[in-house]
Amino acid sequence: MTKTLVLFYSTWGHIAEMAEAVKKGAEQVPGNTVVIRRVKETLPDEVLGKMGAPKENEENEEKKAAWKRIPVLNLSHEEEVKNGVPTKIYNDKDSDLSQYDSIIFGTPTRYGSIPHQMQAVLDQCGGYWGANALVGKAAGVFVSSATQHGGQETTIRTFHTELLHLGFVIVGLPYSFTGQKGTSVVKGGSPYGASTIAGGHDEDGKFVNRTPSEEDLKGAMYLGRHVSEIGQKLAEIDRKPKQ
Repeated sequence: MTKTLVLFYSTWGHIAEMAEAVKKGAEQVPGNTVVIRRVKETLPDEVLGKMGAPKENEENEEKKAAWKRIPVLNLSHEEEVKNGVPTKIYNDKDSDLSQYDSIIFGTPTRYGSIPHQMQAVLDQCGGYWGANALVGKAAGVFVSSATQHGGQETTIRTFHTELLHLGFVIVGLPYSFTGQKGTSVVKGGSPYGASTIAGGHDEDGKFVNRTPSEEDLKGAMYLGRHVSEIGQKLAEIDRKPKQ
C-alpha cells in the first residue's frame, strides 16, 4: 500500500479544481491511498473581498466556496519520547509529510514564482530536510497563471529547485500525455507539469474568468496518476532488503 498527498494553495479556485482532478488521477493507481489538503490563506478577508476571491473566514455557509471546506495542512506537532526515541505527534496525522510516498503540489504563479502562502509551507520543512525524511519520494507540481505566458514554467522550475533540496525525485508531465500538444485552442500543460490559464483583464480592461478546460483537467489527472505510479515504484525499491 502506498500513499499520495495532493497539497494545494488556491486564491480564486482554479488550482482547487485542478487539485481535485489530480486526486482523481492518483486514485486510479491500485493500492494507493490519496489525501488532499490545502494551504491556509493568509490574506485578510477584506483584501480577498476586494480581489473578488472567496473569503477564508466566510461566516455565511451558503456563500462559502466548497473547496474552502477541504482541511488545511497543519504542520504543528508535539514531541514525545517513546522507548528513549523522540517522536513527533502531529495535531493532524494526515499533515505529516514524511508518511507519503508521493506529494503533488499545486500553486498559482506570483510574478513567475511561488506565492508566499505556499512558500511558508516549504519554509517549515527544515526538520524534514535535516532528517532526510523526504529523500527518495516522488513529487510533481501543477500551476495556474492569468495569461498563457504568465510564468507557469518558471514557477514550476523554481518549485523543483526547492523540492530537490528536500530530496524529492521530480516527476513531470511527459509528452505521452498528448493533450499538451497542438495550438488550435488555449491550453495548459508542459513537460514540467500540468497547468491551466485562469484568465484576467483583456485588452479592453474587462475581467475574463477562464475555468480549467477539459484538456487541462485531463492533464491534471494524468499527472496525479503518473506521479503516484512512480512513487509506488520508488517505495517498492526502498522497501527491498538491503544487501
